[in-house]
Amino acid sequence: MSKIITSLAVLLVMFSCKEQAAKKDITSENKAIITHTNKEPIETISKVALDEVQKLKSLDGLADTTFIRLADYSNDFAYDMRYATTNNFLKAKVYDCAECYTRVKTAKALIKANNEFLKKGYKIKFFDCYRPNSVQYKMWAIVPNPQYVANPVKGSIHNKGGAVDITLVDLKGNEVDMGTDFDFFGKKAYHDNTNLPKEILANRVLLKETMEAYGFWSIRTEWWHYNLSAASNEKIANFKWDCTD
Repeated sequence: MSKIITSLAVLLVMFSCKEQAAKKDITSENKAIITHTNKEPIETISKVALDEVQKLKSLDGLADTTFIRLADYSNDFAYDMRYATTNNFLKAKVYDCAECYTRVKTAKALIKANNEFLKKGYKIKFFDCYRPNSVQYKMWAIVPNPQYVANPVKGSIHNKGGAVDITLVDLKGNEVDMGTDFDFFGKKAYHDNTNLPKEILANRVLLKETMEAYGFWSIRTEWWHYNLSAASNEKIANFKWDCTD
């Protein structure tokens, strides 16, 4: 009888040890999961995305003529502000820092047009936006030729906050083929040049027709340049933004 009792005691001890070991394993596994979660928490990622959305400002209540920084009102654009670099036809940096400002009326039209592009898998990428008249004078000093640079005395619609130089990129940021680079001055950049591959012509048509549907008009010799009709009568401005970063 005593042997049976001893055997039962041994079995109970073995079972207890296995149970404790299993609990230890589960605890270790949970700790591993918690550690991993702390490294890349989904909640944190979601909060960051939410914070980005919450940082956006609203255009409601702003006068149409007010100058605004476009990136403060939408996260859906791409930027390559060429005149803040030497990668442009001037071969000179004429902006102190890379920013895209427009008047409110222009921003509203751009956001609407971009929403249309997003539905088709694209978005607008900016090369130039509002250009202070003082910058126009810098450009004119380098290339004093009205075929390439508007005379700063008369100014351009860029100086009024109503013109943008743009292209399209896909949602991964890859530029759509438009046949030439930005600021290529030659017939290959003309809208009426149909001696180009069908894909390039289709890309230009997509850009042109969509922009025109939202109040912009193009110029014949530059596939990238678009003016907002409603901004044509605005005054030439020399508003300058702060370069704090």
